[in-house]
Amino acid sequence: MQQKKAPAKQGDKEQPKVYSVKKDVIFKIFFADERNGAFLIDFLKFTLDIPHEEYGEVHIVDPHLIREFPTDKLGIIDVKLKTVSGNTIHIEIQRKPSYKMEKRIAFYSSKMVTEQIGSSEQYYNLKKVISIVITEKEFLPGSPDYHHCFTMYDKKRHVELYDLIETHTLELNKLPAIEDGSRLHHWMKFIKAEGEEEMAAVAKIDPMFKAAVVKLFELSADEKTRLIYELREKQRMDEAALEEGAREEIREELNIIIAEKEAALAEKDTALAEKDTALAEQKSALAEKDTALAEQKSEIEELRAQLAALRTPKA
Repeated sequence: MQQKKAPAKQGDKEQPKVYSVKKDVIFKIFFADERNGAFLIDFLKFTLDIPHEEYGEVHIVDPHLIREFPTDKLGIIDVKLKTVSGNTIHIEIQRKPSYKMEKRIAFYSSKMVTEQIGSSEQYYNLKKVISIVITEKEFLPGSPDYHHCFTMYDKKRHVELYDLIETHTLELNKLPAIEDGSRLHHWMKFIKAEGEEEMAAVAKIDPMFKAAVVKLFELSADEKTRLIYELREKQRMDEAALEEGAREEIREELNIIIAEKEAALAEKDTALAEKDTALAEQKSALAEKDTALAEQKSEIEELRAQLAALRTPKA
């Protein structure tokens, strides 16, 4: 006899049957798990242009989620690993590029370089630092391509100075619907996929992607993963609410300041209007005085003429 599902409690939210890898916390849990190393290595092989031997032994620097609880500040969840020769690869995924994100990338990459140098070490021991930044929304509006690679490069003479710091950008919203034949396109499709139907389409690519989708379904059914995911989403909503609250407070303060300034300007306008009225009255009074003076002057001239006539002897 088929068992009936227990009715959902009031207030319960229906959980998705499968999580999307483009959710940063799921991306971290999936790709930072050393048991999923084959997926991560395959993704890196077809994203980066470095020898495949470099992936012979990949070491995940931080395989754990360090921010699993709501008391922790919402931060960037990333995947950091070391290759055979000691090169650092840093991967992060964001729904929407943050303000001035390119400067933060440059700062963080530079920090990963300087961290390699001790007080007695030499510069020539520096190892390569590679950043892979995946965004769901557009990051580089000046290009239609979904994959870019940046190094220190003379764009006028097309000469590269060095590739010690290398940054790759992957924009999910620019992924073409028609496959370009690349393995990277398949991985982007996997990361971008949402829901069972899209995941089923990815699983048909080849056995590796089928295994990746199965692993993702298992991860989505895991209770701890669900709790971490919910906490992350709650943190995100709380942060958004706090930011909106802060913006609302700023708007209210600005409205008060604007209202005060408008009131002050209105008072100044009233005072200026009163001064203009007073000046107009003074002008009118002066005009009346000028008229009276002109009349008096005219009368004096007439009297002078009459006096002159009286003094003139008759013939």
